[in-house]
Amino acid sequence: MIIRDLVYKSECFYGRCAWKEFVKIIFTDGTSCVVFYRMARFFKRIGLGVVGWIFLELNKILNGCVIGRGVEFGKGLVIMHGIGVVINSGVKGGENIIVESGVVIGAARNGVPVQVPQLGSNIFIGSGAKILGGIRIGNNVKIGANAVVVKDAPDNVTVVGIPA
Repeated sequence: MIIRDLVYKSECFYGRCAWKEFVKIIFTDGTSCVVFYRMARFFKRIGLGVVGWIFLELNKILNGCVIGRGVEFGKGLVIMHGIGVVINSGVKGGENIIVESGVVIGAARNGVPVQVPQLGSNIFIGSGAKILGGIRIGNNVKIGANAVVVKDAPDNVTVVGIPA
C-alpha cells in the first residue's frame, strides 16, 4: 500500500506519476508519516505489534504526527504536512483520503463506549479541521480548513464552519 499512497500523492501534487515526480514525492512533507503508519500496520498484521509501536513512536518524535495503533485506512492515504495531525486509534477510513496539517480526527465521550468517526472514500480534510465523535463522513466529501465537524456529512458535500 505504500507505493499506492505515493502514486496517489504524486497524482495530487503533479497530476501524474512519472519517475521524476515519484522521486520528488518521496522527499516531501508528510510522506514519512504515511510510510511509518503503513509499516506499523504491517508489523501489527504479522504479529509484531511492538515493532509497529516503535514506528508510531518515531512518527510522533520525527514528524509531530500521532496516529493510533488501531487506525485503518485504505489505499491512497496522503498526509500533506504531518505536524499536528492526531488520529484516534479507532478511526477507520476508505481510500484516497488527503489530510492537511493540524487535523484532529478524534473521539468524543458521549457515553460508553467512546465513539470515533468513520470516514468514507475520496475525502479532503483541510488544515486545522477537527472531526469529532461517532459520526460518519460520506464519500466524496471536502472538509474546509478549521471546520469542526460533529455531525454526519452525507456523500458529495463540502462542509465548513464551526460547527460544520
